[in-house]
Amino acid sequence: MRSSSPEDGELGVWQPMASEVFQSCLSQCKILELSKDTRALKEAFEAGDLPAVAAKLQSTLHSLENVQLDIGVTGGMGSGKSTFVNAIRGLGDEDTNSACTGVVEMTVDPTPYPHPKYPSVVFWDLPGVGTPAFRADKYFRRVQLFRYDFFLIITSESFTADLAELALEILRQGKHFYCIRSKVDVDIAASRSRRPSSFSEERVLNQIRDDCVQRLEARGLRDPKVFLLSMFELGKYDFHLLEESMVRDLESHKRHAFLVALPNVSKPTLERKAASLRQHTWLVATVACGANPRPVPGLPEVACDLHMLTRALEGYRHSFGLDGGSLVRLAEQTGQPLHKILQVLQGPKTKVTETLVAELLGQASGDASAFSQKLLNVPVLGSLASCGLSFATVYRMLRTSLDVAVSDAQSVLVQASLNSPDRKLPDGQWSQPGA
Repeated sequence: MRSSSPEDGELGVWQPMASEVFQSCLSQCKILELSKDTRALKEAFEAGDLPAVAAKLQSTLHSLENVQLDIGVTGGMGSGKSTFVNAIRGLGDEDTNSACTGVVEMTVDPTPYPHPKYPSVVFWDLPGVGTPAFRADKYFRRVQLFRYDFFLIITSESFTADLAELALEILRQGKHFYCIRSKVDVDIAASRSRRPSSFSEERVLNQIRDDCVQRLEARGLRDPKVFLLSMFELGKYDFHLLEESMVRDLESHKRHAFLVALPNVSKPTLERKAASLRQHTWLVATVACGANPRPVPGLPEVACDLHMLTRALEGYRHSFGLDGGSLVRLAEQTGQPLHKILQVLQGPKTKVTETLVAELLGQASGDASAFSQKLLNVPVLGSLASCGLSFATVYRMLRTSLDVAVSDAQSVLVQASLNSPDRKLPDGQWSQPGA
């Protein structure tokens, strides 16, 4: 992994970040917003009591990384909801711990499927709606709607009266739901085959969406939003709009957990994930410097928790799908040779070690002193300035490593799309990491 210099601006933001971005973000107490006890935390900051700050933020960090998120996935018979449960967790239908899929309804009881990397994020495959014996009241009792944070209602055809009734009951319980029309790739292929000369993908998608909305409105739902998806190419069509809506509606303490667990299927997904992890970086740097710090071998002026930083960098690799298991699975799914995917990586290609972290800290320490002086200009952050170069070095290393991981994830996404002319990156502007 290369080290960026002050001249290249930590991928464009190192110099202005120290004054403008740092002032605007932390003077608005972005760190403080993550803690329940903001008054006590603010007092500890202002008193320069870094151990007290770190202790409180350590608890906040633990809660943020282990918050429970339960997502109910329901819908019509054979709608592809089990396949969606697998795809949203980055798994194929034949992978270990995947949900059972088939042409008939496979789910009998609510079945939890924890995310393979983030087990506190659980997708529940719920029984299908629409059997001849379906009774709404019994279904509601059976699946216990209250236990889920939000719902995804999936159908591969029109939204039925039973699905609309389910949506209305979810609303009555004060929960969010998102209506998904699946298998639109199948509809598009069929329309192209039937009308090759007059085919318009946009027209087909609009017709499907309008039909779904009209049927839901006719059954009592006001201004329903319907998202069109392909279960086998999740990043296409409306997935980025669905993701945006889910993230916006989640409580702040659960938003981060959801974002880092999302599969890296589009540029907008990577951007949102990166933005959340950048805020997370302040927490990690503060706790690493204030709780159980030890001098870094070969860098005695910097004291921090190397084990914690190693876990953080490994976390970036896992969240952006850059760990070995994720890359092997991607190569199998796309037909790309693994060595070609590895060639585009600038960051670590193997598991992060404390030795590597110490080396990266050494690279980051060279121009961290100016940034540490900037801390003195933010009154509430005096305690961070009091730890000398340690915080500035650790933060710089984390931020650079995160930016490299974001860049690598984008490169992998591009590389994975090269194997087939039908695979292309979903639309969406890509802003430079740190912009």
